Amino acid sequence: MSTKPVPVISGYSKYNPEAQRRRKVNPLAEVYPGLPQGKYDVIYADPPWDYGGKMQYDKSSIKTENIDFEKNVFISAAIFKYPTLKLKQLVELDVKSIAADNCILFMWTTGPQFANAIELGMAWGFEYKTVAFVWDKQVHNPGRYTLSQTEFVLAFKKGKFPTPRGARNIRQLVSVHRGKHSEKPETVIDGITKMFPTQRKIEMFARKNYIGWDNWGLEIPNHKVEILSQGEEKEQQHSIQMSLDLK
Repeated sequence: MSTKPVPVISGYSKYNPEAQRRRKVNPLAEVYPGLPQGKYDVIYADPPWDYGGKMQYDKSSIKTENIDFEKNVFISAAIFKYPTLKLKQLVELDVKSIAADNCILFMWTTGPQFANAIELGMAWGFEYKTVAFVWDKQVHNPGRYTLSQTEFVLAFKKGKFPTPRGARNIRQLVSVHRGKHSEKPETVIDGITKMFPTQRKIEMFARKNYIGWDNWGLEIPNHKVEILSQGEEKEQQHSIQMSLDLK
């Protein structure tokens, strides 16, 4: 009498159903919502880079650590948090239509997407200039070459530098502990605001609704919030006024 072989339990068989359940899907019929009318002097973008379904794991995915995979397998991926887009889809976004003749583009990228980011900026009509910000997240992720701990904001220029120029002492290195997945440190948009205080600005792929900025994306809240220094300036003005009132 033959017996059926016992199916082999693999990490993939454990985490794949969960990965499919958690995958975020674009709710729109089109890839993008409509772009706003008008031209902007400063564009700040955090593209939802596609990593080909790659996920991050911990030791729970190792069969010698998680015997028979009795415990749940930890997995994390960008696609669990927001719909990602391939480079050819990002290139199709008509950023040229909202860029002023003299415009600066600040674009977030990671090490694996660095070359794609430069190609995308050029496809949108800009010339790559430099790395404007380096974010030290103070914690690392696994990496094939070295442990990954930084992300980058690249600066691109179209035409001339927008004037009048504001602050010239904004530091390139931003050392802020990593928060929620893909949540970027507010220090960066705060620095850009100080550099270009009077220019017309838009944040693309935005998830916050900052005072002084227009925004575009799938996940924008209705209520406006202050950027870091805006709140600090209000506190300083309040303190000055209180001092004057006491005199």
